[in-house]
Amino acid sequence: MDANSRSPILLDCTLRDGGYYKAWDFGTDLINDYLQAMSALGTDYVELGLRSFDRSGFKGGCAYTTDSFIRRLDVPGDLRLGVMVNASELVKHPHGVVGALSRLFSPASESPLTLVRIACHLPEFEAALPGCVWLRESGYVVGVNLMQIADRTPAEIEAVARLASLNPPDVLYFADSMGSLDPGQTSEVVAALRRGWSGPLGIHTHNNMGQALSNSLRAIADGVTWVDGSVTGMGRGAGNVQTEYLAVELAAMRQRPSNIAPLLSVIAKHFKPLQAHHGWGTNTYYYLAGKYGIHPTYIQEMLSDSRFGDEDLLSVIEHLRKTGGKKFSMHALETGRHFYNGEPCGTWAPATVIAGREVLILGPGPSVSRHRDAIEDFIRTARPFVIGLNTHTSVSEDLIDIRAASHPARLLVDGAAHLALRQPLATPASMLPEFVRATLKDKTLLDFGLAVRPGAFEFAARHCVLPTSLVIAYALAIAASGGASRVGLAGFDGYGADDPRSAEVDVLLSGYQHTAGTPPLLAITPTRYKVPTGTVYALPDLQ
Repeated sequence: MDANSRSPILLDCTLRDGGYYKAWDFGTDLINDYLQAMSALGTDYVELGLRSFDRSGFKGGCAYTTDSFIRRLDVPGDLRLGVMVNASELVKHPHGVVGALSRLFSPASESPLTLVRIACHLPEFEAALPGCVWLRESGYVVGVNLMQIADRTPAEIEAVARLASLNPPDVLYFADSMGSLDPGQTSEVVAALRRGWSGPLGIHTHNNMGQALSNSLRAIADGVTWVDGSVTGMGRGAGNVQTEYLAVELAAMRQRPSNIAPLLSVIAKHFKPLQAHHGWGTNTYYYLAGKYGIHPTYIQEMLSDSRFGDEDLLSVIEHLRKTGGKKFSMHALETGRHFYNGEPCGTWAPATVIAGREVLILGPGPSVSRHRDAIEDFIRTARPFVIGLNTHTSVSEDLIDIRAASHPARLLVDGAAHLALRQPLATPASMLPEFVRATLKDKTLLDFGLAVRPGAFEFAARHCVLPTSLVIAYALAIAASGGASRVGLAGFDGYGADDPRSAEVDVLLSGYQHTAGTPPLLAITPTRYKVPTGTVYALPDLQ
């Protein structure tokens, strides 16, 4: 089957795109079982991985996919193999694009590879085109993948297609990198490319919005002849269209025998356990990212990091929707999580109700429910000023003086619950987005301002500056600003030793305790955090 065939050409890129979850480190048994299943399925090309210069951090063999690595595999004779290279590496190489490729590839006659694909953002495309010429002259089938195509106007897409015609690859691909296209938009992209390019077209779809299969099939109906998939959709973020679904849909159009049974066995043996562990596949967060054109790596990173709760995910998505998230940046990820970046302002002074009193902060841990009777007896006897975090209701409502909430997304989710609770709500009210304030319009708000700056602990009369927007930090700041004599902690059980949230909270508590003028802490229920600990059963007060 050649590059100009009108029958759909099925390319599976599981080990390349799925490498974003596995650091391209796949066992030989998995690879060999997968290759046999691809052969039985009648797959035309298998993209085994990347070929890269990047040596940072550990990556497995499919990050480099050398000829020697491939020759150690059990490759069926009817499979054509390919790799992908990133144009970003080629255009910045000190020896230029052709010099870089000559260091990565020997002539095709000496290699087990047939296909090389170059992944390009549009600004890199013209500089990468000489590489297409060199690779074709070296005997390879050459593809160019245009990334983030949904961001471009029809005129821009047509222009790059005309440019491709001057140094033509064998196939011109476009990738729905953000998973944001629908079938109608897919047709528009195909039409724009066709105005400048008459050669074979290919499509690589992402499944953020559950449209990957529909978009692939629409593209084929519009004349696209190359189509990518991956086993179970394994791929960066929400992943890709599932190869097993494509094979079923395309069976009548393709000119190769296809047996899906071996692939289903490989899925059950290898890929379902991996999917259960890594969690690729579309969900509400990926859907929102696709809708707002946000790079899926943001969602993938947050879902794999237990420090990010639901409210963090929603807050980052909202932040990136407004500021732009088409290019992944860890800095932008942290900025989105920590919403409050401006100068703090507020109108409520905690000292008016706290000065000189002991404060008890009620956290969400199960120890509050376990020791509820003792905690309630303690509150009635010692009469501390009690701050409940968010909407947790593990002790009698009559014993909680105020609630504290500082995360805009959490407030948006909990708005109705806060309206049903009798306590005033301490929150950075004047700094919240209007749509969040609107959900709290009938609530008594205590406006205590907040700014987030790394390493900062500052407590003013009506605002604070903290290293994080975590509600525990905000409640501690209320106590410190209010001049509390001591702060008791109940329900701060902590997380497992290997949970990154534990380290984050410990750093926070350590920084707080080492800040001059902060009231001393005492946990009165069991805790894993590094704070002084007593027991609620032996203390008539916090002494």
